Amino acid sequence: MTETRVTQPDLIEDALRRPLRDLRISVTDRCNFRCSYCMPADIFGHDYVFLARGEILNFEEIVRLARAFVKLGVRKIRLTGGEPLLRADLEVLIEMLNRIEGVEDLALTTNGFFLPEKAQALREAGLKRVTVSLDTLKPERLKKLAGQHLELSRVLAGIEQAVAAGFAPLKINAVVQRHFNEDEILDLLEFACAHGHIMRFIEYMDVGTLNGWNMEQVVPAREILQTISRRHRVEPISRNYRGEVAERYRLLDAEGEFGIIASVTQPFCGDCTRARLSADGKIYTCLFASQGHDLKTVLRAGATDAELERAIAAIWAPRRDRYSEERTANTPKPATPKVEMYHIGG
Repeated sequence: MTETRVTQPDLIEDALRRPLRDLRISVTDRCNFRCSYCMPADIFGHDYVFLARGEILNFEEIVRLARAFVKLGVRKIRLTGGEPLLRADLEVLIEMLNRIEGVEDLALTTNGFFLPEKAQALREAGLKRVTVSLDTLKPERLKKLAGQHLELSRVLAGIEQAVAAGFAPLKINAVVQRHFNEDEILDLLEFACAHGHIMRFIEYMDVGTLNGWNMEQVVPAREILQTISRRHRVEPISRNYRGEVAERYRLLDAEGEFGIIASVTQPFCGDCTRARLSADGKIYTCLFASQGHDLKTVLRAGATDAELERAIAAIWAPRRDRYSEERTANTPKPATPKVEMYHIGG
């Protein structure tokens, strides 16, 4: 039996001495976008069966699990999906999470579509930060990527409303794909900087098994940096905290900061402090995991808070996940099925 290593009261490390600091909570597996790298439309059509209401955790269950994670060392919580703003009354959950002693950062990742109506309520509920996924500034390209019914103008209006609600600066995330949006790297950066936001470019990752990922579609971090450096003078800046996944840079000839997340070509597994809770109550210790650990059954069987903490510690303590490093060292496409991104967020 693996022994749980305790570094401070209630704080644990995994088998590679990585602490538990970050929890990403997927509140729904549903999304109104059909991005090809996450929920391709030919698979997630109108007849796709998502989780039933009774299968997903209710707010009280999410809060109980979050409180157990915080007791074990989590300080940062991020709400994801699917699209988290499809979860009804999400601001109520945010208020509940915000009351947990020890939570230092409460953030949300969204496609921005519902921010025009939701941003103010999210802010008033205690949400601290918002990240918006924005892969293109071209309206027709967004339709091609995510759905013909989607209007870029609404996403941009959501960004504006989030700023008006007090969430500035936002982080803007773009997944860069070869032959799709690599020509927009500079446009996206300059859009973000002009509005006071932080741009983050993400290498196209092989999350899940349904998106047809191929290494040839990856635009490496070094190429992204070279593209930016041909127009702007940049310098690297240090990470804000252990476990931050983006390599950060500052523009020297303009106001602005950007980051590059290079989990394909420059893995950062050695500092990974993240656990992921799916909408149906499973814990995943890696974004590229094949299987989760069921906590919903334990929770609904009447576990005490102490028993939940022990269950989580027993999952984290033997953790040895370092998929990206192993993928880079061995093969660009392992055959083992992996959990899909829409199920646990990015």
